[in-house]
Amino acid sequence: MAITIHIYYTGINENARKFAEEMMEKGVVEKICAERGNLGYEYFFPMKDRETVLLIDSWKDQQSLDAHHASPMMAQIAALREKYNLHMKVERYILDEAGIPAGDQAFIRE
Repeated sequence: MAITIHIYYTGINENARKFAEEMMEKGVVEKICAERGNLGYEYFFPMKDRETVLLIDSWKDQQSLDAHHASPMMAQIAALREKYNLHMKVERYILDEAGIPAGDQAFIRE
């Protein structure tokens, strides 16, 4: 049961982007991607909102996500969130094991 988390980080003065850049530069993202059960960890930048960054964070299962939350990296992440005074909106998605319905397949170009 794969889990995907969308975290919208919002700040001022482009602090959300600075946060994402520092996460990359310090190697935190690379370490997270190397954790057992991580399926993806990537930042996206909304075109209409320079003050928000979207993190798409995917895990194999709840146990992998729990292990990540218990890791020492969470203290680093929390410190950087505090440094940049970021606010968060979180959405959680569970993979539909049935896959994409046949009716939706017609709209997908591979």
